[in-house]
Amino acid sequence: MVRHRSVPRPAVLTPGAATSHFCPVLLDASSQDGSRDLEALAASSAVSAVHDTIEDQLDELIRCEDPAVAHSTDSLAAARRRLCGETPLWRWGTWVFYPWNGRLVHVLAREDFQRVRTDRNRDKIDRAQQRDLRERRIGVVGLSVGNSAAVTLAMEGVGGSFRLADFDTLGLSNLNRLRAGVDDLGVSKAVLAARQMFEIDPYLDIEVFTDGLTEESIGEFFDGPDGTLDLLVEECDTVWAKVAAREYARSRGIPVLMDANDRGLLDVERFDLEPHRPLFHGRIGGSTSADVAKMNRDERLSFLLEVVDESRLSSAMREAIGEIGRSLSSWPQLASGVMLGGALVADTARRILLGELIESGRTYIDLDELVPATDFAPEFVREMEEVR
Repeated sequence: MVRHRSVPRPAVLTPGAATSHFCPVLLDASSQDGSRDLEALAASSAVSAVHDTIEDQLDELIRCEDPAVAHSTDSLAAARRRLCGETPLWRWGTWVFYPWNGRLVHVLAREDFQRVRTDRNRDKIDRAQQRDLRERRIGVVGLSVGNSAAVTLAMEGVGGSFRLADFDTLGLSNLNRLRAGVDDLGVSKAVLAARQMFEIDPYLDIEVFTDGLTEESIGEFFDGPDGTLDLLVEECDTVWAKVAAREYARSRGIPVLMDANDRGLLDVERFDLEPHRPLFHGRIGGSTSADVAKMNRDERLSFLLEVVDESRLSSAMREAIGEIGRSLSSWPQLASGVMLGGALVADTARRILLGELIESGRTYIDLDELVPATDFAPEFVREMEEVR
């Protein structure tokens, strides 16, 4: 397990930083130490590009403070001078260094950054709600399907602290559904998600568990030094971890969300409201994580099919089950379904964390049913042929 700490020193310039690091370095150029470190970093070979749009960001800050004012170029310049005083623009805000790509980026200070970055959320999420959401801790287990959920949560400002767990690394076959590039192949999926989230918001607090959830790490994942999780997103394939995560969540009153990536199935378990609720809505009876640990491969597959309700799977998924390990290497998944799942999880997480009563249960957002394909009438087909 690797835990993020923003380190404002040139310790990031060690060999291998481009592949091993997942957290940015934040430098405050208004301080003497920060200015010295920034100058040393900018002069080093570690920086591949400098991206400074602080003037544009300040203009956005000025406009969102008072949207009713129609600013001119001159009035914006005057407003910037009033805001910054005698401080040179290069010493304003924060410089962020991303060691995995060598980019040095200039952004607004934390509060101003948050205000501008989430300004277009209003009034779907008001200022008080945004502040509330930034105080929340969210855990995500499984960073293939979970990557979409984690990145969407970060984009929307749902959660300020995250714990990400996945033991796997990015493979070429993951690129059919996971937003990444070929230069990310071989990178830990948890590290990849953390990098993507930090590139959206460098002020996040993120811990990564690159061994996934294990008996040794699961306690720290739920009860880290910064406090217990407020919500869990579970998207892992390991059956033991699926069950153990819910056992921990139930014992701590933590709601759990899961997108099954088939027929738009969103699963909600409100252990925060129902402390004795059976796991998976009672579908596994009294089975525990200790029981699951003793199962063989076929038993685990049967267990999973019971969890997701085999009878309600899509026809394509039902047909695929018998081919896994024969003509198929694993469960079939599509990027569109993964993106939909990320949206469903993020939207539901936001509403739960803001106090809306979302009940336990399962909802299907099945696009094949909502946007059905139909057979064209013969007359329409003839007309189209005549047009061609």
